[in-house]
Amino acid sequence: MLVSVNDVVITGADEALDEEQLRQRAYSELLRQRAQQLGLLAADDPAPEQGVMSEQASQAIEALMAQELVGPEPDEAACRRHFEANTRRYAQGERVLLRHILFAVTPGVDVSLLRQRAEAQLIALRAGEAAAFTEAARTLSNCPSGAQGGQLGWTTAQECAPEFAREVFGRTEIGVLPQLVHSRFGLHIVAIDAREAGQLPAFEAVREAVAQHMRQQLQLSSLRQYLKTLVAGARVEGIELDRAETPLVQ
Repeated sequence: MLVSVNDVVITGADEALDEEQLRQRAYSELLRQRAQQLGLLAADDPAPEQGVMSEQASQAIEALMAQELVGPEPDEAACRRHFEANTRRYAQGERVLLRHILFAVTPGVDVSLLRQRAEAQLIALRAGEAAAFTEAARTLSNCPSGAQGGQLGWTTAQECAPEFAREVFGRTEIGVLPQLVHSRFGLHIVAIDAREAGQLPAFEAVREAVAQHMRQQLQLSSLRQYLKTLVAGARVEGIELDRAETPLVQ
């Protein structure tokens, strides 16, 4: 299926991409074209090939976001409220005893079919006996830990890929997590056998980390709304994207 943004085709005929990957490509192309409109990127910048844009386009998008997504700086009172409401996030030294089954995303793999397979296995394991996880890890996991039933032992966030850690740590669930965990390596079914809470530092020790997290959250919220306004003024074919009621004023 071909997807285009303002007549720029962003998919190859032989690519098998899931909806999330298509959305990310479309959003990136919207930002690239907006950077061109504002003179931050040359008009003859080449369209991305298989989702890979030019280095100049990547730099222009960073400049675009810095220019267009300027938000308020979180004050100390807001930071303290966030810290007190999210103590598990800022605890230091948290460990989890975990097992996982990795469905690796490798070149040429049909990601949509891989996801369906992983989700079907997740449903089966959440309804099955504990021993079923061990057997599934041994037969299905693309990680060397599969030979040990998926056991990774006691693990800290620093020992994991950041995107994996964000979905596993700072939570309370025990057992097989109800959703797939995504990482740069692929899709994971994760079972938490035990958790050890970390120690909560004084607010003053993590003030800047709290403020930086809040800045990122505010920027993410602003970016989502900004993308909706770009979609509202664009011709997007082949995929449905959320759009604002009115486009950006050119």
